[in-house]
Amino acid sequence: MRLALNLGYLSGRADPAEVLALTRHAERLGFAAVWAAEAYSSDSPSVLAWLAGQTSTIDLGSAVMQIPARSPATTAMTAATLDLLSGGRF
Repeated sequence: MRLALNLGYLSGRADPAEVLALTRHAERLGFAAVWAAEAYSSDSPSVLAWLAGQTSTIDLGSAVMQIPARSPATTAMTAATLDLLSGGRF
C-alpha cells in the first residue's frame, strides 16, 4: 500500500512552515506522494515547486488545478517544468 498526504490548499490562515514540516515528516515516514490543491487563495504549481525544492524523494501531485484559468499548453508546460525541476517527481 502506498500512502499519500493531501495538503488541500493554502489559505490566508495557513502557515507555510507547518505545511513544509508536515511534508518533510511524511517523506521521512516513507509516504509515496504529497498532493496540493488550488482554490481561492493559492495555486498548486507554486506550492509544489516550493516543496520540491525542499524535499528529495516524495512524489508531488496537484489534486486540483483550475484548468479553465490556464490554456492546455500552459498547463502542459507547467507540469513538464515541475517534473524536470523535481527530478521526475511530479
